[in-house]
Amino acid sequence: MSPLTPSPRTILLGLLSFLLAVLGAAAAWLFVDQAQPLRIPTDDPAVLERGAAVYAEHCAACHGPDLEGEPDWRVRRADGTLPAPPHDETGHTWHHSDEELVAITRHGIEPFAPEGYRSTMPAFDGVLDEAEIRAVIAYIKSHWPAEIRRLQERLNE
Repeated sequence: MSPLTPSPRTILLGLLSFLLAVLGAAAAWLFVDQAQPLRIPTDDPAVLERGAAVYAEHCAACHGPDLEGEPDWRVRRADGTLPAPPHDETGHTWHHSDEELVAITRHGIEPFAPEGYRSTMPAFDGVLDEAEIRAVIAYIKSHWPAEIRRLQERLNE
């Protein structure tokens, strides 16, 4: 065998190294989070109708039938809680990404607020399923002016 001809052992090690590199790249591609940011569209009439029903049943009592929130929603009550904010463009709902809105709806606001923050916002995990949560968020978003929707969409990126 010539000094320039690789030995069978060298060839085998080279092939194994190549195979491990290919498998490693494939595993990285498969297991690295490839998920796109959550985006809840507002263009499906059936979803918006479902969202309106969910909103009427579970949200309107506090946030108002027209998404207007409670009066003086920025002023703390005697117990330290804040009144329910509006979900229209005058509130801060649109300051959150769709993923955050789903999490807040599912778990309530307290897990995402500063320590000691108290809220009367219930967690809807176990009350609403994922489709209902997304539908009610779509319904709320559908009431925002186009410019507010564009601003909120940037948070989803």
